[in-house]
Formats: sequence, C-alpha cells, structure tokens
Amino acid sequence: MRALLLAMGKEAAPPFTGGRPIPNQAGLPLRQLGEDLLVCVSGVGKVNAALATQFLLDRFPVAELWNAGVAGCFAPLPPGTLVAVSACVQHDLDVFGDPPGQVPVLERVLLPCAQPDQTAQQLAGAGLPCRIGVVATGDWFGRDLARAQAIQARFDPLVCDMEAGAAAQVCLRGGVPFRCLKVVSDHLSNPAQYQQYQDNLPDAVEELNRALAVLLSPG
Repeated sequence: MRALLLAMGKEAAPPFTGGRPIPNQAGLPLRQLGEDLLVCVSGVGKVNAALATQFLLDRFPVAELWNAGVAGCFAPLPPGTLVAVSACVQHDLDVFGDPPGQVPVLERVLLPCAQPDQTAQQLAGAGLPCRIGVVATGDWFGRDLARAQAIQARFDPLVCDMEAGAAAQVCLRGGVPFRCLKVVSDHLSNPAQYQQYQDNLPDAVEELNRALAVLLSPG
C-alpha cells in the first residue's frame, strides 16, 4: 500500500480528493482511493507531519510513503516548477555539540529520499519537466531574507517547506521508503513572499496534482 501525505487539504485536487473516508482517533482527514492508496492531510508543521506519518505506518501496511506540496524556492525558478526531492534537511534543528541539522539517533544531516531520478524521468516522460534538489524543512514560513540566505549557504537546498524532513525522519526510522515531490509557489527572496504564495497557489496546486496523477494513479 502507498500513502500520500499532504500538509493542507487545499493542496489536493481530483482524483486525490475522492475515495472512502477512514475515521480515526487522531482526527486526521484520511481517505482510501482504490485498492492501495491512502491520502492523508497532516496539518502544517513538523510535529503534525511526524504524527501523521507514524500513524500511517503503525496502522496500515504502507510500503512507500510520499509527501507532496507547495514550497518556497531559494533559486529563481518559475512558480509551478516541479521538484523531485533527493534529500531533506531540518534547517531549524541545532543540538549543542552536533553539526546544524544533524538528526539525533539517525546521526545524519541529509535524510535521503527514494528514487528522485525515477520520479523526474517518469514526469519528463509525461511532458512535465522536473528539477531534482534538496528540501530544507523547518517550522518557519519564510519572510526573512537574512535567515533564508543563511539556510541556503549552509545546506544548499533548492526549496523550503515545513513537513518533508519530519516525515522523512519517521520513515527512515521505520525502514519505509520515503519519496517527495514539491512544486514552487513562491520565492524566499521576494519581499512580498506571502502575497506571491497566495497568488500562485491555485496554479501550483494544479501542476502538483497533474504530476501526482502520473506518479500515483489510484489502483
């Protein structure tokens, strides 16, 4: 069984808004599409993403977990650009004595994602160009150019989000392949970043779901 984790319900579009609702004590919006696809909305942020990921791994035979969603971009890529994530880093994790971003227990900074090259090739074959790069995750939306520049200088990420690194951490601990797809909605260098995010969100979500339909057609 595959699982798709989204931070927000508004990141989903048909067919990923359909299926059979699955009631649960965690209060997660959760649906099953076809025989082998779960779609779960975790809520925004690292703790919500980690909770939802562990819930899915504990209660369902998840063989592969995907995280997808909109993301801020460190590079001047056009809004709507798809990014197959090669690895995640938690930019807001700084434990005394360890390198910034190093995850305790896993003892690594970069949390690898499964098969980003395959993701990009599959999308390219469907006429959907895709970049490959690192996502920096933290409980921070942006709107701070100096901090964005510091994150970029230290970790060299392509995009920034608030969930992927936490879900990746749980999957690595659980031995479940983690795959990740992001779409650029805004730029961290833009003084009007939040307005740019709002303006681009509908088109970015449309492009994201077009890609997900190629990668995760419900069975």
